[in-house]
Amino acid sequence: MERDPLVCVMGEDVGHYGGSYKVTKGLATKYGDLRVLDTPIAENSFTGMGIGAAMTGLRPIVEGMNMGFLLLAYNQISNNCGMLHYTSGGQFKIPIVIRGPGGVGRQLGAEHSQRLESYFQSIPGIQMVACSTPYNAKGLMKAAIRSDNPVILFEHVLLYNLKERIPDEEYVLSLEEAEMVRPGEHVTILTYSRMRYHVMQAAKTLVNKGYDPEVIDIRSLKPFDLYTIGNSVKKTHRVLIVEECMRTGGIGASLTAAINENFHDYLDAPIVCLSSQDVPTPYAGTLEEWTVVQPGQIVTAVEQLCK
Repeated sequence: MERDPLVCVMGEDVGHYGGSYKVTKGLATKYGDLRVLDTPIAENSFTGMGIGAAMTGLRPIVEGMNMGFLLLAYNQISNNCGMLHYTSGGQFKIPIVIRGPGGVGRQLGAEHSQRLESYFQSIPGIQMVACSTPYNAKGLMKAAIRSDNPVILFEHVLLYNLKERIPDEEYVLSLEEAEMVRPGEHVTILTYSRMRYHVMQAAKTLVNKGYDPEVIDIRSLKPFDLYTIGNSVKKTHRVLIVEECMRTGGIGASLTAAINENFHDYLDAPIVCLSSQDVPTPYAGTLEEWTVVQPGQIVTAVEQLCK
């Protein structure tokens, strides 16, 4: 916002309250009420307003207080945000960032524990990225703001308390590149967002058991970085996908199809996909934990894949 006066933020409680998870803390005081705009509880209205602002040349960042609330703005995101550049014959660019917390938290209930990646992935004209560390959250956010395309940035509700030393100097990450988290030889594990930490926890156990997993944080949910993914598949010949998204129609299903279409000849075993169960997320903590992939399941899946 300091670099570009066209950048503005809008959403519920993003102003003087600083956002429900304090992501915009202090910005209203620094940049004023017009650039950090508190909105009514009307996601369809302020998302549509943000898209209109982007059409006129601003670079708005629209926050959904919870990603589940953005279902109320699905029409604006799909029919306007994703399509206007095309339907206007290229007359309008839509440089908007739509971001907010999602995923399964700590007993937030079904409506506040949604993973909307699968809902939005089929919308033409939209890019999707998921951050997983403070470093890539900053780099991906800056790239998304500077992009002329509409970008949906998925943040996980349980990752806001992570701390990491990040560079003082300027850096911007690519919106279309995966991150090699851990090189390995035996199996490719593809994951993103919070599941990165479940995978790395499982990786410690797997290493102690003699396995050498390669872990890739795909980060770009649309489009997939098939160059990085393909090179890994050609090396390990086995693929495990770990996601928090729903199994039916999820990111893992799309990723499985893409790998089968492009790298089928390099696979020595069928692709295995571990996903959340196709049920509303329970409020009870023990039941909530059962619906999400746990490190032990990842260890078991790798052991079976590498038999």
